[in-house]
Amino acid sequence: PVDCIYEGPRMLYIHPDECVDCGACEPVCPVTAIFYEDDVPAEWKQFNAINAEWFSDEISGVGSPGGAAQVGPASKDHPVVEAWSSP
Repeated sequence: PVDCIYEGPRMLYIHPDECVDCGACEPVCPVTAIFYEDDVPAEWKQFNAINAEWFSDEISGVGSPGGAAQVGPASKDHPVVEAWSSP
């Protein structure tokens, strides 16, 4: 599997251009939140855009580094995630 899952303060983000759809992350996700793009439940479809937008310069500045290990945890989440109340 590729190193395409990046860490924000409150959420992990899958880089849509680095993911090779191998499916290795799906069965090990502790909160059952990973799906193939066509299988995402309707109520979670917004997360496809949230994941893609998070990598932009305007939000996280992460871009496409070619692997999360090279970047480490990011200091901010997507604005939608930041707006959630704390658990």
